[in-house]
Amino acid sequence: MNIIKGTQYLIQYLLRIKYCVPLIMFLISNTGLAQEAVMQNTHLEKATFAGGCFWCMQPFFDNTKGVIKTIVGYTGGHEVNPTYEDVSSGSTGHAESIEIEFDPKVVSYEKLLDLYWHNIDPTQVNGQFVDEGSQYRTIIFYHSDEQKRIAESSKKVLGLSGRFDKPIVTQILPATVFYPAEEYHQKYYLKKTFQYNMYHDNSGRHEYEEQVWGKDAH
Repeated sequence: MNIIKGTQYLIQYLLRIKYCVPLIMFLISNTGLAQEAVMQNTHLEKATFAGGCFWCMQPFFDNTKGVIKTIVGYTGGHEVNPTYEDVSSGSTGHAESIEIEFDPKVVSYEKLLDLYWHNIDPTQVNGQFVDEGSQYRTIIFYHSDEQKRIAESSKKVLGLSGRFDKPIVTQILPATVFYPAEEYHQKYYLKKTFQYNMYHDNSGRHEYEEQVWGKDAH
């Protein structure tokens, strides 16, 4: 039994016997400290991908075991603190992207890359499906030399797979400053489910994934 569960059981027991409130409050406080210590001892990593409309990139990563947190935003450009309107103009150099915080003991970077490849068209230049413009280009932003190596190897394997009749144009670049998008864009698929489904279902993503990956579509 770990320290957090053990403390929780003790608190429940003390509450049942109506033990002194000060001791209970002390234990609750230290449970929080223990949880914080556990999080600090967990080595988390980041992965950053640009794959077209960032609304569509968040659901499948959010539902992946080992992914702790996702944020959609803008990166890869030159403008500081861009807005959605700025990026949508195509003049900032930024691409709509997703930043993923994950536990490599639970989910590997290779697995995240596999999910990424299965949910984009890596052969489309400056766009993804119905969305066109450099802000929708596909990019893998690596956070370490190891991520770069894995991404380059993965891209090479994909190119030799025979699934595509055009070259893979997805770039592999070092991660730069990531600017979180406005709050209303975060987890848009949950906040505006109807609007999200209308967009996604008419974007061509699903049909493309079925055509290219068939039963292996994620």
